[in-house]
Amino acid sequence: MASLRTLTKSFSGWVIFCCCCCLPLLLTSPLPPKGAGVASTTHHACKLRKINFQQPYIRNRTYTLAKMARVSDQDTDNRLIGQQLYVNIKENNRCYMMKRIVEIVVKDVLLTEAKDQYPYAEEVAQFLASLTSELSRCKFSGHREHIEKNLEEMKSKMKQLGENGRTKAIGELDLLFDYMENACTDAPKKGGNKKKN
Repeated sequence: MASLRTLTKSFSGWVIFCCCCCLPLLLTSPLPPKGAGVASTTHHACKLRKINFQQPYIRNRTYTLAKMARVSDQDTDNRLIGQQLYVNIKENNRCYMMKRIVEIVVKDVLLTEAKDQYPYAEEVAQFLASLTSELSRCKFSGHREHIEKNLEEMKSKMKQLGENGRTKAIGELDLLFDYMENACTDAPKKGGNKKKN
């Protein structure tokens, strides 16, 4: 009985000790710096589900449209979609980069007179726009100047090529599809962007 009393007293002592000493330490410990969780949130916001790219119907439409446009593309020296887009771009910003490129291609290429010239152009534009909409909270992290510089170079090259620049952008939709899939999903890479560098 005496040992039970001693045990109860020592347990009570520990409870009092924890309440008086440990609890204030826990309550006054500094919070993580503001924005500490932003990187993981941004990273998560820059991801698409693999299933978006596994729909045979839209993949076939995109690849067929690209193939049709390539027939009219006489310029084999220039490329709009390729590894040059990633020069000085960290891997965690690649999905953001592809989102921006898709927005440009949809607005400045697919939703122009191209939608009347090519079958499937509007369908593919809607599909790509739905992906960028899913990525609406995807932001860049770090410095922005390399991203903007690479985007400007692509837009400038497309503008310089004139009508053929738009044709080339449509002819490279299959590359754009593969690059976006590789940059924005966690699935194993298919090597889609290795074949056409």
